[in-house]
Amino acid sequence: MTDKDELWLKISNTFKQEMSDLNFNTWIAPLKPLYLTNTEFILLSPNRFTKKTIYNKYYDDIQKYLDFISNVKRKVVIIDRYEMDNYKDENIIQNQNIDGQRSILVSEEVAEDEKYTVEDKKPETKQPEEKTDLSPYGKNLISKYKFDTFVKGKNNELALAAALAVAQNPATAYNPLFIHGKAGLGKTHLMHAIAHEILKNNPKARVIYTTSESFTNELISSIGDKSTKKNSQFREKYRNIDVLLIDDIQFIAGKQGTQEEFFHTFNELYNHNKQIILSSDRPPKEIKTLEERLVSRFEWGLMADIQPPDYETRVAIINEYLDRNNTSLTPEIIDYIAMNVKSNIRELEGAVMNVVGQKTLIGDGNITLDLAKNVLKQLIADTQLRPVTIDLIIESVCDRYNVSQDDLLSKKRSKQIAYPRQIAMYVSRKLLDISLVSIASSFGKDHSTVMHGIKKIENDIKKSSEFDEEIDNLINYIQNS
Repeated sequence: MTDKDELWLKISNTFKQEMSDLNFNTWIAPLKPLYLTNTEFILLSPNRFTKKTIYNKYYDDIQKYLDFISNVKRKVVIIDRYEMDNYKDENIIQNQNIDGQRSILVSEEVAEDEKYTVEDKKPETKQPEEKTDLSPYGKNLISKYKFDTFVKGKNNELALAAALAVAQNPATAYNPLFIHGKAGLGKTHLMHAIAHEILKNNPKARVIYTTSESFTNELISSIGDKSTKKNSQFREKYRNIDVLLIDDIQFIAGKQGTQEEFFHTFNELYNHNKQIILSSDRPPKEIKTLEERLVSRFEWGLMADIQPPDYETRVAIINEYLDRNNTSLTPEIIDYIAMNVKSNIRELEGAVMNVVGQKTLIGDGNITLDLAKNVLKQLIADTQLRPVTIDLIIESVCDRYNVSQDDLLSKKRSKQIAYPRQIAMYVSRKLLDISLVSIASSFGKDHSTVMHGIKKIENDIKKSSEFDEEIDNLINYIQNS
């Protein structure tokens, strides 16, 4: 087993223990380890939709697990098949192995009998990334996510000020603190920074950071245990602490058992003057199927939103990233990236990383603006919003469910084709201001077939919160394409 395969097996097994089989098989299992370099771990996504969802929901956890497992600091990069051409030159990559030995890695596209190892000079011993070890409750924190690496801007002033206040005086400033904003804008960074600061000021503080999905899975595991001991341990863990931070709290929506347990956990902590910090991709009132009693409690404290960064903040983020990685780019390239990658910090850093990676491959360290533009051509094209049309919806559904457009628009009735077709009809009705007759015409069907398809998807959404989430992800992907 190659190093990249071994690393990915460990990371994916961690995910498998912490998420439902459906989510694991939908999002994590399709990813394939492609390349392992001295600075990057490159994963191949089967399509753009999966890649975008991974970046929005699971990227931080993949990076966290990689940092924890490997002694070599690497950045996770996720590409899809359309970006493969950008990595053609990396079929053979010199690589720092997990055990510190040097070798040549060959991509899976190269024949097995062409793989070989080479002698090389003894590499410098790389020290593992320093990890937070201030408290037994803070061992899963990402060390780089601290206040001194968080770039302040007009887009995040309130959230940053509130986070600092809570970190300095837990349970006295804002309780709960509810941070909301779209994916990739720094919510998780602030959550970790708060925990780091509290533990720095009080190493004995009982601080737990987790995600709503991990909280749910732990709860399910404790309930599934035949004895009451595990359930008691679960409640002891989450109720006998000083600070609770839960990321992506919106994912408890629709999960009745989880909401019930968290309601009592919230009350126990709040009534004993313990700090609660929550993050979400939207304000409490906009979280569908979240119980009203939780909505009201989430609004008891301060709600602070984070918006996409403006130009000046994007430049500052780029410079901070370059400083942190001991590298540089010309002002013209920095300006080009800041002007063209506007959606979130994650994509901004991804753009910088791609250019820096190309700079490293060149060898002499020089990279022109034209070369940077070529490297970023596909990424920037992906970030430019396209108007939502029925063609875009069909294209996105086909990409997500691995169906050809010819099949989707054909008369074929197999479930593998008919169900994505019904999803496309439902999404068209939801996003476009057009009649059922127009939708029917676009799909080559009659009015009654479209009505049946839409009704089918509506019923399935009501039956399954996971399917509801899947459709929400698809709609968000289409709206941000």
